[in-house]
Amino acid sequence: MAKAKIAFVCSDCGADYAKWQGQCGACNAWNTLVQFNPGSGEGARTVRRQGYAGVQSEVTQLAEIDLAELPRLASGIGELDRVLGGGLVPGSVVLIGGNPGAGKSTLLLQVMCLLAGQGREALYVTGEESPQQVGMRARRLQLPRETLKLLAETGVEQVLKAAALHRPELLVVDSIQVMHSAELPSAPGSVSQVRECAACLIQYAKQNGAVLFLVGHVTKEGNLAGPKVLEHMIDCFVMLEGGTESRYRILRAHKNRFGAVNELGVFAMTETGLREVRNPSAIFLARSEEEAPGSLVVALWEGTRPLLVEIQALVDASALGNPRRVAVGLEQNRLAMLLAVLHRHGGLFMADQDVFVNVVGGVKVSETSADLALLLAIVSSFRDRPLPKDLLVFGEVGLAGEIRPVPGGQERLREAAKHGFRHAIAPSANTPRKPIPGLRIHPAANVTQALEAAESLNED
Repeated sequence: MAKAKIAFVCSDCGADYAKWQGQCGACNAWNTLVQFNPGSGEGARTVRRQGYAGVQSEVTQLAEIDLAELPRLASGIGELDRVLGGGLVPGSVVLIGGNPGAGKSTLLLQVMCLLAGQGREALYVTGEESPQQVGMRARRLQLPRETLKLLAETGVEQVLKAAALHRPELLVVDSIQVMHSAELPSAPGSVSQVRECAACLIQYAKQNGAVLFLVGHVTKEGNLAGPKVLEHMIDCFVMLEGGTESRYRILRAHKNRFGAVNELGVFAMTETGLREVRNPSAIFLARSEEEAPGSLVVALWEGTRPLLVEIQALVDASALGNPRRVAVGLEQNRLAMLLAVLHRHGGLFMADQDVFVNVVGGVKVSETSADLALLLAIVSSFRDRPLPKDLLVFGEVGLAGEIRPVPGGQERLREAAKHGFRHAIAPSANTPRKPIPGLRIHPAANVTQALEAAESLNED
């Protein structure tokens, strides 16, 4: 009898090895190699023979490929369509992750019920909840339940049989971590089970042109649980951010083969499910009527649209030998860099001060356009002098003290004017050629000019 083939796969990067070792040579992570049995059944052989695309490979001239735009299917929820690049693409695979209670199952149940009510063939596979639980949720959310098909199953072979029988246009698997294949001896949730079950489901979606949604768990660090290779197999990976402490949820695209990456959609959790927020800047700008030191509004660029959020800073004398630097929603290393730039080029010494910064609304800022706003908010709190409420600031700060331009400068300024802002401190290179009605722009080429512009606005 032939010996079963065994490999060891890194759960972080997906690299495989013939034998176990303590450190992964590809990503340098320790103790991440997990035993993986590729399996010898017909299902596993078919996947390896045809690949995840589900078709036999053929050599084709690049010029002969049909470049017609892929048809899109509207989900009925505009913010979801925006994040996915304009709608659902037949044959695409979407992986959605998020913390427990974020609303992953709620959002997908809403989409499936809406599309099933429009005559689309939809199948919802639940492996973690009973049919009664899903039915009660749909009734609580006041969703149409007459046409949606439901299957409670964790075996991937049974799921594929049901899909072959009903031929759904939309298929939801909740969740991929509980799916298992009878051809593999390992437990559900292991590297081998997750990878092979996902491969079989992806192959079905590609062969039959079905839209496949896979629900994925996250770890306590906030990353997707399971092998990292799962993110490379799918077409679109989105994360639903937010928890029970806030009623707002942010759907962010981390990978999208059919649209823009880092696109963002905002939802509000209500008694009848997730409702899209068409003007997210309005909810993040619910500020106090009184001017407060350290509070400032910045214009971010999320995907294809600007987003206005409030940044708060608190600077206080430290009683510790090592002052604290706390950043919520921002990168802490960038905060330390900006404090050094402020000392060198602004003449403000804060080595004996505790500095706390926060982005209101639970938004996570990853771009550098918030540098200048963060710097001015820190100065405002340090000097205990509030900045005008109708002031908007954006720009990247370099180590030499220069203010660098950022993409979408004019769109950010127009968004600020639309929300009633009358002043803006922006990089000199982002100054528009034509004035924007109702908005006075103060260009700044370096940190000194930005501080002078903020000081002049305080005097006015």
